[in-house]
Amino acid sequence: MIHWRHRKRMEARPDPGAPVHPETHETVVETVNKIRAHVLEENGRSDIIRTGLDAGIFGDLYHTLMTMSWFAFFWASMGLYLVINVAFALLYYLIPHSVSGVPHGDFLDDVFFSVQTISTVGYGTMAPVGRLTNTIVSFEVLAGMMLNALATGLVFARFSRPRARVLFSHVAVVSYDDVIPTLTIRLANQRRTLILSANIEMTLTRLMPDERGRLVRRFDRLTLVQSHMPIFRISLNATHLIDEHSPLYGLTAETLIGQNAEIIITMDGTDEISSQTVFARHAYEIGHVKHGYRFSDMIQNRPDGRVEVDFRRFHTTEPGDMPVAPEQETSHD
Repeated sequence: MIHWRHRKRMEARPDPGAPVHPETHETVVETVNKIRAHVLEENGRSDIIRTGLDAGIFGDLYHTLMTMSWFAFFWASMGLYLVINVAFALLYYLIPHSVSGVPHGDFLDDVFFSVQTISTVGYGTMAPVGRLTNTIVSFEVLAGMMLNALATGLVFARFSRPRARVLFSHVAVVSYDDVIPTLTIRLANQRRTLILSANIEMTLTRLMPDERGRLVRRFDRLTLVQSHMPIFRISLNATHLIDEHSPLYGLTAETLIGQNAEIIITMDGTDEISSQTVFARHAYEIGHVKHGYRFSDMIQNRPDGRVEVDFRRFHTTEPGDMPVAPEQETSHD
């Protein structure tokens, strides 16, 4: 059994003033085992079902259009474009001889006329006839201008949105090579430009019972050896010392899994080219933390004096020292 400790085992520190009742503890454990919702929704995965909210996707339409995938955005735009054209074509279809050059009852030609009108192309072969049709055409031209403006703004906003191409290691490692064990996560800048004034924060989140036995999400900051870097060029290690002051000290992996614990790491900085703030984050389940390992070296000096960065070894780990069991320490002494 792996303990997040150094020399001696310590029990998890309970919250001060929280009474412990056996029946409450069993209920909490059972509830925690049922809850497996992740704090961060990674790669489009949604483990939380939200009910009881009045506003749906139309209540925050701009955010929905900005966060959906490009595939969904394209087909949503195409669908709206077709609906508007078909709606106006239906109005032209219902008015007899509303468009010159289009036989009455030819709905497809009315659709083509609507497409030419909303795009303000106007080839000259079809034209509106009568005041009613010209009034409808005026509204369709206005709708087309608004649609083009909104579509252009959304596409530009999606392209210009600052993104940090920061790569996070697939796993976190706990190394026992030094006197004090360390929790390390590796990050890499995938762009050739710098990220200036990079700030990194690591947090342990758990489901913990309060004084009334209700589960609440608790966030404990994991202090890093170095949380601020003036420049982030290639790669760096976010390292936390698991000493007596660490929230991880004395906890076992089994305890953290039972508490639905996760380790969250966030990074923000300023992009050198756009001068905009970029942000990246990742979350690790306790099962993705490897004990007794360290990251393999990915940077080496070449004979010609240049530095080679092998990103193929970015996620690679290698075995390190393992902690000494208390029984072995006693027998050794």
